[in-house]
Amino acid sequence: MKSSKKRKSLPPKAIIKLGRFVWTSLWHLMMSNLAPRSQSGEYVRPASAFRNSVGTEPENPYQPAAGRYCLYVGWGCPWAHRTLIVRTIKGLEAAIPVTIVSPAPEEGGWAFEKPEEGCRTLAEFYQKAQPGYEGRCTVPVLFDRQTKTIVNNESAEIIVMLNSQFNKWATNPALDLYPEELKEKIDWWNEKIYSAVNNGVYRCGFAQTQEAYEKACNELFAVLDEIDAVLAGSRYLCGDRVTLADVRLFTTLFRFDIVYYGLFKCNRKRIRDYTNLGGYLCDLYQLPGVADTCNLEAVKREYYGNLFPLNPGGIIPIGPEITNLLEPHNRERVGVSVN
Repeated sequence: MKSSKKRKSLPPKAIIKLGRFVWTSLWHLMMSNLAPRSQSGEYVRPASAFRNSVGTEPENPYQPAAGRYCLYVGWGCPWAHRTLIVRTIKGLEAAIPVTIVSPAPEEGGWAFEKPEEGCRTLAEFYQKAQPGYEGRCTVPVLFDRQTKTIVNNESAEIIVMLNSQFNKWATNPALDLYPEELKEKIDWWNEKIYSAVNNGVYRCGFAQTQEAYEKACNELFAVLDEIDAVLAGSRYLCGDRVTLADVRLFTTLFRFDIVYYGLFKCNRKRIRDYTNLGGYLCDLYQLPGVADTCNLEAVKREYYGNLFPLNPGGIIPIGPEITNLLEPHNRERVGVSVN
């Protein structure tokens, strides 16, 4: 016999509350897998694992040479983008070839368009270079074709090597992005910018508590405001010449209005709305060869299409237009005294 009792259905408010609880739990689980966090919910970026250097010291197994080393990069990655810029403006295209990897969600990471060193994915590549490796498989990677191993996967160190160790094969060897007399100032800017800006946008986007997000966001815009004020009297961060500090800042600024402003909730202000930062971004973008390293569509595709917890629908926005980066910036007049 059928029971005459009717099952009680949950009231709409209870269904909404249950759905929100389930989604929030799933979101935190996905975010924890994507981005490690502290007890307070702050994003904590793991350190890079391969930290060897190319150099001319007699005991160094990684001696400078043309064609010996290769860079593995992803178009969307700001850390990898640094290496592409230094390689380009130093004129090292012929000496250091580049291989592009792309996100492959089904593979759980970066993948090669065609097998490289017998590997389909960057994870397999890391394992081949160091069997048993259990760390993150990130770009950029500076790979030694001679010893078949990864020399370095820390972008901050790779760009220093590209600046100084391959001048013999560079078409622009006179350009020094890390001059001795400015190293202290460059290092000071790098430390400030890394924490609050380069990694700061990720601390905003990957924060898992309101408190952690607000702390990161306030620090981010405090430093951007500080930089904007400095740029009122200085063409670049360290004076009238481009340095590694500018390169490291540029790759975040280029992505800011495109993805960080919306997707990472860094929406207090756009870079183009700043009095000086907007023109500074245009100035760097218009340096010879730099625009060719900036792949707008890949940046949007790789952020909006692969960070599922932040963009569950996977919808990639049509805009924004970046033609403003080609507009006159007049930054060459900044800091120049007029008699």
